[in-house]
Amino acid sequence: MGKSAAKSSTRTTESTTESETTYYRCLGIGVGPANLSLASLLHGRAGVPNLFLDQKDQFGWHDGQQMPGASLQVSLLKDLVLLSDPTNRFSFLSYLHDQGKIYHFINAQYDAVPRLEFRNYLQWASRRNQNVVFGEKVLAVEFDDSFVVHTSRRTLQAENVVVGVGTRPWVPEAALGKLGPTQFHVSDFNDETQNLAGKRVAVVGGGQSGAEAFLDLIARPPNELPRRVTWISRRGNYFPIDDSPFTNEYYVPSYADYFFGLDRATRNSLNERNVLSSDGISESTLRQIYQRCYEHRFIHGAEDLVALLPNRGVTEVTGDESGGWTIRMSHNDRADAVEYVDVDAIVWATGFRPAPTDFLEPIADRLEREGDEYRIDRDFAVQWDGPQNRMIFMQNAARGQRGLADPNLSLTAWRSRRIFDRIVGMGSDEQLPSFVEWSAKPPADELGGL
Repeated sequence: MGKSAAKSSTRTTESTTESETTYYRCLGIGVGPANLSLASLLHGRAGVPNLFLDQKDQFGWHDGQQMPGASLQVSLLKDLVLLSDPTNRFSFLSYLHDQGKIYHFINAQYDAVPRLEFRNYLQWASRRNQNVVFGEKVLAVEFDDSFVVHTSRRTLQAENVVVGVGTRPWVPEAALGKLGPTQFHVSDFNDETQNLAGKRVAVVGGGQSGAEAFLDLIARPPNELPRRVTWISRRGNYFPIDDSPFTNEYYVPSYADYFFGLDRATRNSLNERNVLSSDGISESTLRQIYQRCYEHRFIHGAEDLVALLPNRGVTEVTGDESGGWTIRMSHNDRADAVEYVDVDAIVWATGFRPAPTDFLEPIADRLEREGDEYRIDRDFAVQWDGPQNRMIFMQNAARGQRGLADPNLSLTAWRSRRIFDRIVGMGSDEQLPSFVEWSAKPPADELGGL
């Protein structure tokens, strides 16, 4: 471990929270990658006192589903800061250098960054930033010339508030009221799947998380293998992520701004049509799954171990006489077809939804909404009836207004820079626009002819 990392890990929450400062230019609520990115860009910035609070006792990022072999689906350059500030000391490369392992990382020749390594990088960034505090919950945000923020420890004031509380696990109605040791969300995978040897297990969900859960279960040693693993997906097949160059143009700043200017119905349609550019499965994961299926069936003779059931939606889950579960499914191509599968455990890999923001309730009637989201401007500030120099920003909470890139890591640093610039009253040079001309050109007569 590098010397600076060792020193930063000894910082205590108490020493930070005992600070005499109670008035901040920027106060962040939640410390996931989004707000951690902004905290990193603001670190050491003179004249911009800032504080970022999280109710968790320590940093965590998908800790319950850090499965062996899982890797990021984005470039290592899309870290907290590099795409907005290449010289920033909180970059992923700075982390590798600080830890003394940058040459080892290069020599490892990873095709993609191991997800657990990226999680460790995020934790490193949170530990070396004295303005990041854990174990302090924000209870309520009020307004009286400035924002008055009540926490579990104290009352603070801030000119600007940045909400980055992230997401929470989501399960469909069929699972509500039934979650427990034998039916759980994939976010609890590591804790709940240790005793599934000889059991019948179903994984529900056709995205990357479902694929990783399925692969983990069928790749276990013989004495830990389930008796049968069924993979159910509403999608027509197990589709790969679209990671081609022109598709990735959806994940550049200029397209994000273009998308923001479209009407709501068009934005919703684009998100639906292009979902596989964000929520598809890595081709390497699909290849490993297929190879495992081949090995189990044709090499080891375990013909009944794997069941692949795409193109089906789960409509009901009921308890069976054995103490397990019966899953009822409808088939997308046959409206009259009903299928059932009996299992002992169900892993719901059904995604996440934005976490609640109950702490905004005291001023909620002053904040504009657009459907389930707060209505934001081009700099991610919520539109409201308060002073224009007092702002609430939303991180990772505007997929409908900003597109599939909003919950993705791809534009994290850019979005934070937009917020940074708005708070400090400056403008950063934008990168060159997309190769693709997204906007329609006006007719020649509107341009005054040739």
